[in-house]
Amino acid sequence: MAQRRAHIAMIGIPAVSHVLPSLEIIRELVTRGHRVTYANDPAVADLITATGAELVPCASTLPVADNTWPEDPIAAMDLFLDNAVQALPRLRAAYDHDRADLYLYDIGAYAARALAETQDRPLLQLSPTFVAWKSYEQDVAAHLWRLPGADAYRAKFARWLTDSGASTTDVDTFSGLPPKALALISRAMQPHADQVDTDTVTFVGPCYGPPGKEEGWKRPAGAADVLLISLGSAYTRRPEFYRQCLAAFGDLPGWHVVLQIGKYTDARELGDIPANVEVHSWVPQRAILEQADAFVTHAGMGGCGEGLLAGVPMIAVPQAAEQFLNADRLVELGVARRIDTADATAEALRTALHELVADTDVARRSARLRADALAEGGTTRAADLIEHMLG
Repeated sequence: MAQRRAHIAMIGIPAVSHVLPSLEIIRELVTRGHRVTYANDPAVADLITATGAELVPCASTLPVADNTWPEDPIAAMDLFLDNAVQALPRLRAAYDHDRADLYLYDIGAYAARALAETQDRPLLQLSPTFVAWKSYEQDVAAHLWRLPGADAYRAKFARWLTDSGASTTDVDTFSGLPPKALALISRAMQPHADQVDTDTVTFVGPCYGPPGKEEGWKRPAGAADVLLISLGSAYTRRPEFYRQCLAAFGDLPGWHVVLQIGKYTDARELGDIPANVEVHSWVPQRAILEQADAFVTHAGMGGCGEGLLAGVPMIAVPQAAEQFLNADRLVELGVARRIDTADATAEALRTALHELVADTDVARRSARLRADALAEGGTTRAADLIEHMLG
């Protein structure tokens, strides 16, 4: 327990993939007796209030409801900047007269850093994905800044930083590596992990509740093996892919299949469902993975983390953004096969599954990575480090 009850504020964005990774940390801080407020869009209010945190409504302009993100990376970055510009006055109205002892924030919540700097309060980023490394500016950012529209974006960002009163006015410094961060991913998933500044970043691994806490699914008594198929929450409008999965794994001897199709696909589009397959728009993913033998995933960072913690071999079918890098990393770690959507035929999927589960080296590596992820400390270590920042 901390020596005193503190006011800890979390500031985030309403993308579910950015909310879920830190929810158990928030719950743990509340359990330890702290007052935790959480500024985010009311669309994710139920997720937040279920932890015991107080919702501070802060409407977002990000297109997370309909998932209409622009393909151009500068245009996408500009959406996050616009969201920060409109969010900062709302955050000031909420927190200037109710200042937090410590501000936690998501990587996409730029306004949080500006607020904390104007109040001279400690700040800690909770990163749901990989963090910048020492040569990141040369390896990645330099390419972005050469794209059309980048100069105008940087000038707009710089003006906002000056107007906001933030003490950090350099765009690269402000939007790059934060003063302190907890990476809520397994270090194994971090690109160039040996180049990450460990004085700034601590890898605590995926942060979940105790094993068995998530309920809602029971392994069928007659299932020799269980396969979970899930493309996450955003890029799930893939009826043809799901049909290929049914052709690959439907009636596969000994296998029980759980197929999550998300909210954008109607199960009637899939045709006849084999007897060994259950289809849902949403499933308690971690609860199933604790009992599963293999996982077909879109290789979002949350799915990768859950797969590594469960110690199951994976078929990675990336859909967007960093998922392609994540899929390649899983392959490098020796626990997955990557199959791009266009190549995800029934034959390719079935062959990959058979090869993965028959490979004893894959099983050995999966077990080792699971042990490594558990050793990173997860929720308890993250909460301990946050309390340490409170002094």
